[in-house]
Amino acid sequence: GKDVKVDQSHAGSSAQARAVADGLEADVVTMNTTTDVEFLAERGVVAKDWAKRFPDNAAPTTSTMLFLVREGNPKGVKDWQDLVRPDVKVVVVNPKTGGNGRYAYLAAWGYIKKNGGTDQQAQEFLSKLYKNVPVLARGGRDATTAFLQRNTGDVLITFESEVESVNREFGKGKVDVVYPSISIVAENPVAIVERTIAKKGTGDLAKAYLDFLYTEEGQEIAAKHS
Repeated sequence: GKDVKVDQSHAGSSAQARAVADGLEADVVTMNTTTDVEFLAERGVVAKDWAKRFPDNAAPTTSTMLFLVREGNPKGVKDWQDLVRPDVKVVVVNPKTGGNGRYAYLAAWGYIKKNGGTDQQAQEFLSKLYKNVPVLARGGRDATTAFLQRNTGDVLITFESEVESVNREFGKGKVDVVYPSISIVAENPVAIVERTIAKKGTGDLAKAYLDFLYTEEGQEIAAKHS
């Protein structure tokens, strides 16, 4: 029954975590990796037990990593192994600045390990893969823009949820989706920023906002956009 105005700030998950740590007055954070929320917990900005404050380890949604390729998949990309071919250029987020990039890194690592490879082989594979990356994007949106607006690369490694955004923003039929044989579950955690709600007295609103993400309606909205 109350009017609530929601201001949002969007950027790479890790960049946002640093902004909040540095004083950005967010009441809640919705990230794409637990490490970004842990970073805030270590600084006392969110509760130490944040993962127990909401269901499913405080992750109301999940995604996975897949490949977007040009329409018709001209390079015939099928799996991770194709990304180290000399004729394939890859667009990916910098693992240091975005969760999207860390998941991509870990999914590629997992591909080698799950196929019986050693850590050493995984490292060699990753170094070959990153040699095929013309420029590291700062965040997921950045990577999508480079791939679709600047026509950089042959393959974009990104979240499955990004496919819907691409179809909406750039029109259907621009890209094909390739599901690799092995990928990773990407959990999208949420937390209340204790520091802000203590100052502003917005604890109930912040909790109601995050609780809503778990309702049937909230889940429907999340599914529609991913």
